[in-house]
Amino acid sequence: MTGVGRTAVGPVDADRLPALRRRTTAVLVASQILGGLGVATGIALATVLARQISGTDALSGLAPTATVTGTAVLSMPMAALMTARGRRPGLVLAYLVGALGAGVVVVAARVGSFPLLLCGLAAFGAASSANLQARFAAADLAEPHHRARAISNVVWATTLGAVLGPNIAAPAGRSVTGLGIPATAGPFLWAAGIFVIAAVVVGVLLRPDPLLTARALAPEEERSPEARSLRAGLTAVAASPRARLALVTVTVSHTAMVSVMSMTPVDLAHHGAGIDLIGLVISGHIAGMYAFAPLMGRLADRVGRLSVAGLAAGLLAVALFLAGTAGDSHGQIAAGLFVLGLGWSAGLVSGSALLTDAVPQSARAAAQGLSDLAMNTSAGVGGAIAGLVVAQASYAWLNLATAGLLVPLAALVLLTRGRSRHNGKGSGEGNGTAAADSPTGVRQS
Repeated sequence: MTGVGRTAVGPVDADRLPALRRRTTAVLVASQILGGLGVATGIALATVLARQISGTDALSGLAPTATVTGTAVLSMPMAALMTARGRRPGLVLAYLVGALGAGVVVVAARVGSFPLLLCGLAAFGAASSANLQARFAAADLAEPHHRARAISNVVWATTLGAVLGPNIAAPAGRSVTGLGIPATAGPFLWAAGIFVIAAVVVGVLLRPDPLLTARALAPEEERSPEARSLRAGLTAVAASPRARLALVTVTVSHTAMVSVMSMTPVDLAHHGAGIDLIGLVISGHIAGMYAFAPLMGRLADRVGRLSVAGLAAGLLAVALFLAGTAGDSHGQIAAGLFVLGLGWSAGLVSGSALLTDAVPQSARAAAQGLSDLAMNTSAGVGGAIAGLVVAQASYAWLNLATAGLLVPLAALVLLTRGRSRHNGKGSGEGNGTAAADSPTGVRQS
């Protein structure tokens, strides 16, 4: 066997790589199922719980805002930890913080404290950060022409847990009523236990660490501590037009999804929907987000990242039209939320693959942390504004306002595609990693 690198846990050779890729993917899939189950179980009723405690729709939008704010705040410390120690410590810590946050939410619901609820939801968002970062862990060892597929397979795994999550919200709520805990807080108690199990799975089984292994296989010049700093990641993104487009793609897709999805349960409740129907609609939405991720990954690998980013903008526009014009039609809102999930999936997969392609291996963990910081910060602001828009205007106006975010995304996709055609297919951008118009965005030989 030909040795090609060494990690902290021993030698890495070419013959072991396929088996190591499969093992890494299997562990990440297991953790994503658990993480998706825990996050979706709690998030399904977060805005409803916030409305019950605060007594107003205007403040209910702060529930998803607190969650995505926590996800955003933790994204850079996670990136720094992963940059220094690898994927495994960062993922384990994020799941444990998420479990702690879920427990705080239960306490807040029991005592009726809205500020404490927001604090708990912010810590709960750490689990979402772990789920998001896992997609990049899948790309660490993937072959460049299969990178989007590797990302999408791990994103898809979340389907199994995330679709089930909202549908067990009701039994989770009923399970705690005898304890003096509001039914809408029951799902968070279940989520805490699920996150602990996810942390154990990652901590015990994600060995050797995929990021550290990828570094061992990287060229010698990409192994210096300076090349792996957060500043180096920011510099790499700033230097690449395609990396900047990737950042815009994931940020707009995530902000549009969070803003509309977070207020849909409130709108459904205003039109007579009960917890079971709300859970069903959110399950359909989550199925759109995750179940078709492998299709988006294969499209991104075959027809190109830019094409799938453009598809994301189109799907999101259709979704906002359906949801915004639904009125009291529960079926049309459900259809709109399903398509909204599809648009999010296309944007997340294509943008994540494009970002990974566009920056050097040494700077990827930092650049990926920056991406999650941007998308979750923007989504947090969107969620807060969404509650105010619905309270002061309507759910229809929320969808119309969100549609405005798609204009710069579509324009940037067209501009980047035009620049790629002008430069010529396969020509590099000058950063040493991305090609101008190849499907993968990787320099073609």
